[in-house]
Order: sequence, then C-alpha cells, then structure tokens
Amino acid sequence: MKTLDDLVRQGVAGRRVLVRSDLNVPLDGGRITDDGRIRASLPVVRRLAGAGARVVVCAHLGRPKGAPDPKYTLRPVADRLGELLGEPVRFAADTVGEQARATVAGLAGGEVAVLENVRFEPGETSKDDAQRAALADRYAALADDYVDDAFGAVHRRHASVYDVALRLPHYAGDLVLREVQVLRQLTGSPDTPYVVVLGGAKVSDKLAVIEALLPRVDTLLVGGGMCFTFLAAQGYEVGDSLLEADMIDTCRELLARAGERIVLPSDVVVSPELSADAEPRTVPADRIPAGQKGLDIGPDAVARFAAVLGKAGTVFWNGPMGVFEVTPFAAGTRGVAEAVAGCPGLTVVGGGDSAAAVRQLGLPEDAFGHISTGGGASLEFLEGRTLPGLAVLES
Repeated sequence: MKTLDDLVRQGVAGRRVLVRSDLNVPLDGGRITDDGRIRASLPVVRRLAGAGARVVVCAHLGRPKGAPDPKYTLRPVADRLGELLGEPVRFAADTVGEQARATVAGLAGGEVAVLENVRFEPGETSKDDAQRAALADRYAALADDYVDDAFGAVHRRHASVYDVALRLPHYAGDLVLREVQVLRQLTGSPDTPYVVVLGGAKVSDKLAVIEALLPRVDTLLVGGGMCFTFLAAQGYEVGDSLLEADMIDTCRELLARAGERIVLPSDVVVSPELSADAEPRTVPADRIPAGQKGLDIGPDAVARFAAVLGKAGTVFWNGPMGVFEVTPFAAGTRGVAEAVAGCPGLTVVGGGDSAAAVRQLGLPEDAFGHISTGGGASLEFLEGRTLPGLAVLES
C-alpha cells in the first residue's frame, strides 16, 4: 500500500490531488453538532496544501437518493473546514460538473476546494459497474493523484472510494494508515487480557464481530439494547426493553460456548418511557418489571465492567451502554468510557456512536489510545472481511 509519504516525497507542488475524506458529520439544520470527523481530516489536507498541492476534497454526507438535496449539502462542512484551516476553502456546487471543473481549474498551489456531496450522483453508490466507472472517469479527470483518507467508507464499493483509485496513482492517507495499523493489532496478537466492550441496539448488528472475536477475547462485556436479548436467553423477563426474539436462541448458544467470558449487566436503569423528564430507577437485571424499558446499565454493572477493564492489556469498545443522548440514561456510557480511558493498555474506540459519546460527554480524546472514524468499517475489518477501499489501495 503506497502512502501519503510516498506521494509527498515525489513532489506534489501544482498537482491536483483528489482526497476522499470522511466528512459525514451530524447536522441540526445547517449547524454542525459534532465536527470530529472534519478535525480528523485536517492533517492530510494541511500536509498536501503545505506541500503546494491543489487539494480537491470529496466526501459524502447522509443518505441522499442519488440527486441533489439541500438538506445534505456539504457547504457548511466546507465553511467549517476553512475555519479550522485558517484559510479560505472554495466550494463547488456540483460534484463533477461544470462548477467542479471550474473550481478545480481556478485553484492555485496550496489552495483547497470541496466538491458537493458525492452521493448527489446516482453512479456513486450504484451496483452497476459501468455506471460507477463512468462517474469515476469524471472524478479522475479532475485530478492527477488520489488519496483515500476516509476509513469510514472503505467498506463500500463506491465510485469515489473504489473505482477512481483504479484510474489514478493512489495512496493511503495518514488516517487510513493509522486505522489499519491499530486494527491489525487487535486481529494479530494483542496484549492480554484482551477485553471487548460491545453495546448498541441489536445483537444482529454485532453478531458477525462477536463470532470473529469470541475465540480471541478473554472477556466480552455486553451492554446497550443488545444486552436484553442475552438476558432473555438466560430466561429472564425484560419488560418492554428492546428485544430481538429471533436472536434469543443464537444468544443462548453464544453464552453456552463462551461460558463466563461473556459478562452481562448485573443491574439496569429502567423507565416506562424514553424521556429527558423521566424518573429512572435501577433494578436487578434479572428482575425488570413489566411495562418498564431498560435504557442504560446500572451502577453495579459499571463497577463490575470497570474492574475488568482496569486489568486489561487491550480494549476494543464499540457501542454505547445506554441511550446516552438523553441525560437520565447517560451514566452507564460515561462510566464505561471513563474506565476504558483509564485502562493501562491499548484502548481503541470503535467509531460511530462510541466516538460521538466520547465527544458529547466531554471526555478528553487523548485519554484513549485510538478513536476510530469508521464504526461499520472497523467492525467489518475485525470480522475479517475484504474491504474494497483497502483492497484497491493495496493493488
């Protein structure tokens, strides 16, 4: 895999470098509520611009249906990128059309432009190879070199991730390289005890990674909405908590296979409704009352999880322990996040909601060994899948 070092070493002054970044940030109207991914993209953009390249950034935002949608415009992202760079960033109001061509043509060495949302083009996510190829030809016409720094998208066979790399000299950005290096530590010979913390809503979303990691881990700590299907598999009533009934037998088999290596919450925080005004109460995990929803893990569970994490040599954490966005149900995620941060070994936060929780709860990002920018991509890497965006960079 050729890297950004290789590209910069050969000289990029005046060259047009197309950088696929991950700028898929949450928006409230036109206001960015978490600019973590923009900040993560800065080092590569700065490095290329500082070396005199004409930097052309492309990215996706949200899930538009292959057509322009003002709700998903990257204009506010381009504005924020300019603020963080301390330099003006040009914005092209289309992706590969007349404005994109004119914007790129007008760039001087060291200047930066952002193209409009790549998913405004139907060919970007098309399953039709010819349609993606036609769009990739238009991307390639805008650039001399291609850098993929969007680890959060490398598990997609999309035109701006896969097909364009077949058409240009291609390089892994520093962010992608760091992600691969860290995740390879988790799939190689991690320092032990190796502890994985999984949360989030559904067992079905995490089943493949559980199957892949279970032979490797010393302890798997399970929280979030997915823990209630495991509790039901043990024969406990879970009230009105989130439950995947069709996964109960699978969870029962996993528990039988793993024995004491899978640890479930000993207590949970419940409420009849998910509301910021709720008056939650803590109950034993095996005695959730009828009509109550489990919305967070309880303080005893946090303490037990923290005791395991405090002795870990390696930790991978993916998924919140509860509905952390709603204050009465944030304590479990905060407590586990603080325990992960205090772990003496390598700590990896698996992107997505976990990374968002770290920032929303105001925890220092440098307290963690690595915060991934790719939730889904991280999981698929750990599952052992071939990720198209990485495979093409290695070709």
